Amino acid sequence: MSWFKRENGEYESGPGAEGSTDGAEKSVRTEGLWIKCLGCRQTIFKADLEANLNVCPKCRHHFRIGARQRLDLLLEPGYELVDGGLRSTDPLNFTDVKPYKQRLRKAQDETGLDDAILNAVGQLGPHSVVISAMEYSFIGGSMGAVVGETIARAVDRARLDRKPLIIVAASGGARMMEGVVSLMQMAKISTALAQLDDARVPYICVLTDPTTGGVTASFAMLGDLNIAEPGALIGFAGPRVIEQTIRQKLPEGFQRSEFLLEKGFLDAVVHRRDLKDYLIRALDFLKV
Repeated sequence: MSWFKRENGEYESGPGAEGSTDGAEKSVRTEGLWIKCLGCRQTIFKADLEANLNVCPKCRHHFRIGARQRLDLLLEPGYELVDGGLRSTDPLNFTDVKPYKQRLRKAQDETGLDDAILNAVGQLGPHSVVISAMEYSFIGGSMGAVVGETIARAVDRARLDRKPLIIVAASGGARMMEGVVSLMQMAKISTALAQLDDARVPYICVLTDPTTGGVTASFAMLGDLNIAEPGALIGFAGPRVIEQTIRQKLPEGFQRSEFLLEKGFLDAVVHRRDLKDYLIRALDFLKV
């Protein structure tokens, strides 16, 4: 029994146990430096992944990135964040496993955001644009009253200033904790986009992994151009729900961006490294 002893919550082997400290230190020093790709299952050096815009250098799997990273990727330095400071009032006083207010506080603490959206005004190459970027790590990027109002303000800003609008969608859909209030945002944003279209101001939607539910059923599919990143999950109900409903096996790659492009639901699938240049060329063509 002397071969194993527990000290400070750690197991150490008997003879030579004192040498285990080096191993622990090495483990701590290397922790978080490597990440496993969800596409090819290979281990990637995290610095290499970040240098490649969070795209796997081996299989081109596009990892999810946050709203702030999206803005940094697309806009020139010096852009301005706008329409901030809105926070949900929990209109239904909702509680499931835990109170909705508690979920909100946790998400706000972890992301540093008020809700699952950031609006910005800045330069995309030579074009002055308005961008809304969704944050999936904030309660699954779900759309409640704050997200709906923030996007609606971006649409109105683009229309009044006659600046092209870009929305980067990343969402699980309408936020169930706000019930019908969240569903109303679908019509609210779609109506604002109809006014933007009447004003002949361009709107491009960039669909990323995942874009589902009420977001897909509203503004994410209403762009003058709808483009997506490779391999993004895009749809209304998830594939597992559909399979269970129709009791049939779905085609390979169903609801992935390449499948939707083939079926005519998207205009293009664009690699992340090419996205900024693609948007600049598209706005050259759509220019007000």
